[in-house]
Amino acid sequence: MTSRGQWRRRDFFTVGGIALAAVGLAGCTRSGDPRSGGGGDGGQSTLQRLREQGYISAGFANEQPYGYTNDEGELTGESVELAKAIFPELGIDEVRGVQVQWDGLIPGLTAGQFDFVAAGMFITPDRCEEVAFSNPEYQATTAFMVPEGNPAQLSDFQSVADNSDVTLCVLNGAVEQGYAEELGVPADRIQPAQDQASAYELLETGRVDAIALTSISLRWLLKQRGGDFEVTEGFIPIVGDQRQSNAGAFAFQRGETELIDAVNDKLAEFKDNGRLLEILRPFGFTENELPGDLTAEQLCRA
Repeated sequence: MTSRGQWRRRDFFTVGGIALAAVGLAGCTRSGDPRSGGGGDGGQSTLQRLREQGYISAGFANEQPYGYTNDEGELTGESVELAKAIFPELGIDEVRGVQVQWDGLIPGLTAGQFDFVAAGMFITPDRCEEVAFSNPEYQATTAFMVPEGNPAQLSDFQSVADNSDVTLCVLNGAVEQGYAEELGVPADRIQPAQDQASAYELLETGRVDAIALTSISLRWLLKQRGGDFEVTEGFIPIVGDQRQSNAGAFAFQRGETELIDAVNDKLAEFKDNGRLLEILRPFGFTENELPGDLTAEQLCRA
């Protein structure tokens, strides 16, 4: 994935205590941002810099229920609300949101547009080569949104590959796109969309036969948008002989060890005292979606 375009708008606006900035993709790092290697001028760490700065900027893709702006223009979602709970306890009072398209999250992070990604991004070995992850905040199954009755009888990616009449919608750059390709769905039957709204429109107008996302995303989307659709039973994709552990986490620039360790310590505390589920539950998560003892290190090696 590469950066493209320019910042469309640099001004921040604050709603609900969260500062937001809508941007296009950019290849520019803000001058003087000491991100690489976790250090900065005079040996100052990123964590120290953020504490002095008073805020941390989060990249998000407006995907519900992970990180999005609601009808009141407030930045929310399970990953965002978790960030809003964790970072003040680390001495960083404010979370500022920077919205980009999904496939711009990693390029935006590595280019220095924001300090971390709060979008429920899955930890995968390929992504671990580009960015560093905190330990996961949730794990999820994959599912399809299909017309009521599931007329094509879709149950997994193989069932899509085997039905030449089915066109599948995925978010551009999301893991479901890779799963579909690797499990035999022809490229001309995969329709990428930039966001959930575009995917829903494609399904609603009959230009695709199904949307592939996490069960959580699709249940939330159906609840919000309605329509004569249903969400299939969740499944775990198997690529080769490897079960895909769909576990999402914050993403940071590589080398930010101190910052990630601090986040992981607080996340472990939230798991132990039940606060993690309290934060995630309003967004459709249950105990079944809690990450257990999974770590980013394990998932990066998978």
